[in-house]
Amino acid sequence: MCRNIRVLHNFEPPATTDEVTAAALQYVRKVSGTTKPSQANQEAFDRAVHEVAHATQHLLDALVTNAPPKDREVEAAKARERAKLRYG
Repeated sequence: MCRNIRVLHNFEPPATTDEVTAAALQYVRKVSGTTKPSQANQEAFDRAVHEVAHATQHLLDALVTNAPPKDREVEAAKARERAKLRYG
């Protein structure tokens, strides 16, 4: 799993289109093995990002949970604490 892809489900406010697209971009970069595709591959790369973002948005819209929504700031603070312990 890419470390830059973040959990997008069950947050208040819900994930934005920009967050979904950023996650899709990270996924396609990882799978393709490139951060900047060649001109010959740019169209396929962009199409893949669009399709992954579309599928991701459909997934997020369809998921249901009984858990209360998470707070982004609280989750970010927890992540900083874990990083602090991990990396010193």
